[in-house]
Amino acid sequence: MGVFDSFRRKPEPHAEYPSHRGYYATHDALDYDDWDSRLDKLDSVLDAEEKRRQRWWQRDYWLGRRKRWWIARVIAAVIGLFILLVAWLAVTAPLSKSLEPIAAPQITLLAADGTPIARNGAITDEPVEVSQLPPHVIEAFLATEDRRFYSHWGVDPRGIARAAFTGTGGGSTITQQLAKFTFLTPERTLTRKAREALIAFWLESWLTKDEILSRYLSNAYFGDNVYGLRAASLHYFYRKPENLKPNQAAMLAGLLQAPSAYAPTKHYDRAERRMRIVVQSMVDAGYITEAEARGMRPPALDVRTRNDLPTGTYFADWALPEAREFTEQGYARQTLTTTLDSRLQNIARQVTQGAPLGGAQVALVAMRRNGEVVAMIGGKDYEKSPFNRVTQAKRQPGSTFKLFVYLAALRAGWSPGDRIANTEIVEGSYRPKNSRGRYSESLTLEEAFAQSSNVAAVRLLGEVGSEKVIATARDLGVASPMAEGDPSLALGTSTMSLLELTSAYAAIAANEYPVEPHAFARPERGFFRKLWDGPSSFSSSTHGEMESMLRSAINNGTGRAAMLSGPNFGKTGTTQDNRDALFVGYAGDLVVGVWVGNDDNSPLQGGISGGGLPARIWRDFMNRAMNVRAVPAQPKPLEQSDPGTPIEPLDVPDLGDIPIGDGNSRLRIRDGEAVFSTEIDGIPIDVSVGDQGFAVDEEAIEEARRRVDERRFEARARREERALEEETN
Repeated sequence: MGVFDSFRRKPEPHAEYPSHRGYYATHDALDYDDWDSRLDKLDSVLDAEEKRRQRWWQRDYWLGRRKRWWIARVIAAVIGLFILLVAWLAVTAPLSKSLEPIAAPQITLLAADGTPIARNGAITDEPVEVSQLPPHVIEAFLATEDRRFYSHWGVDPRGIARAAFTGTGGGSTITQQLAKFTFLTPERTLTRKAREALIAFWLESWLTKDEILSRYLSNAYFGDNVYGLRAASLHYFYRKPENLKPNQAAMLAGLLQAPSAYAPTKHYDRAERRMRIVVQSMVDAGYITEAEARGMRPPALDVRTRNDLPTGTYFADWALPEAREFTEQGYARQTLTTTLDSRLQNIARQVTQGAPLGGAQVALVAMRRNGEVVAMIGGKDYEKSPFNRVTQAKRQPGSTFKLFVYLAALRAGWSPGDRIANTEIVEGSYRPKNSRGRYSESLTLEEAFAQSSNVAAVRLLGEVGSEKVIATARDLGVASPMAEGDPSLALGTSTMSLLELTSAYAAIAANEYPVEPHAFARPERGFFRKLWDGPSSFSSSTHGEMESMLRSAINNGTGRAAMLSGPNFGKTGTTQDNRDALFVGYAGDLVVGVWVGNDDNSPLQGGISGGGLPARIWRDFMNRAMNVRAVPAQPKPLEQSDPGTPIEPLDVPDLGDIPIGDGNSRLRIRDGEAVFSTEIDGIPIDVSVGDQGFAVDEEAIEEARRRVDERRFEARARREERALEEETN
């Protein structure tokens, strides 16, 4: 059975036609309308049958559709797509975001003693409630921003048309503006405007008009780094928004068009002219009369808040991201206490500013053994260059990297007394040189570390394996890339920040690794947390041996300029062509790293090395930080009673190193021996007097004599050349 059956059925008895006997009476017997109707039905049935035989992916299936069919389905698709987009926004775009401040609220950072050091972020305050605001406050904003706010559905076609026709205003409603600065970027594209309109519809469907207006007024920008009506009202007039006068509300409403250009604290005349436009808009909207407008005078400002703190320092810029993690989302201002020690920060500033740097830059970071950063100098002048050379600069550490090479060797079973060749490397593609060409048959590991032998470090890297050295550096917290299998790694050719490097030395000082540098105090780990997730540590023998080598590097090696009167540990570092000079070490509870170099990576003038200026900066900082007073050049004799017995070496309690002359020479008492240390032509010389009599380092003296003779010969040759030139002329 089918639609064709209707044409095969017999007509009803009453529809039978009389016998025609072979003739048709077409003029009165045939019903043309009925016949045409039947033909139309037949055509429709044939078309439907043809469509049924076609498939939807065939072209003819769609070409036969009528316009009304297409129009109806396009409209349905658009409506369905719109509903789907609104539903998608309801799920993916958090409505609570419109309750959050659009700019990070203000944070004030304090030093550990409570001294304010920096203030950063926007001035915000608690949100406003439209129901609690006077009518003239709401009317001032509606008159200038969106008069039809309570009658449209988030997008105002009339306002858009007016803006397009008159060329004034942007046509955006308050709902669209809330959507823009809450969910979107300020880009000016048609795509963004379409998304803005879509989000506006979504906001209108989920929030009441008063809720939308409250959120808009609580987030709008009013200039002077002030966000929100409450903060703006208190900032400009020292008055709560619930108590604003009509003229004050009009001036605040006028700021929204161009907050920075109209801020009354800087451009009061502009703010006054803009306020007059807002007042006239209120008249045009019927909110006030002409008489009330004429009687409205410009308000007087009452600005009581002053921001006399810097918005950033080297330490504050580094600490702020960590501070934001501690603060909760909201409009409230926060005050946080950092680990910065204001006394140590002042000492760091003074010793770096007083150093003879010339055109070079300097960086210093000081931290406790647990990683609390107590002082940070990221450059000579923050105002001229806020680039932080402690945290942002990636430079080669030079010989300070040898810490990881020798520590890896100790962990692998080597001991400080083991010997390693110190002869010149003459084979292979990589042939490093020792400073001043000083070589010998062999050195102990402790001697090689103290003298910062390059060839010994490269050989030791080859013996231990670069993978173990890199693993040791990773254990100590170094995250920067390091090339495995590269022999130059032993000399510190990989780059890292001074903060990374100093944190690694802090791990040695604390015998816990890794040490994570931080700007805010952290609670002590409980017993079970230490047991389950506590830091790792070195064996007592490995730690003691590493500290012995670090102390030897200062007392007997390249770091003598950093020597303190008490226990001190550290290492110098100088990169190729004296491009970077470093000293990193610790004493007491302080771990300090110092770097000197040029931002363009050019060689330092005067051949500054890690054992020179950086070591002296480190020593000066440590002496003042630990309240160590310099020994007077000519101390007054002290009257002491006769002990009655010979004074043995152990009877001299902790006699410190005595500086002599310009500070490059020192007298030390070690294990019953008096050791006089000085430099001759840059060559360190030790002269010792003890039970075995008088002893000197003949090789060092001979080396110094040789260099002096070479310089004299060169000077004599230059004089002879000048004399010959004068005779020729």
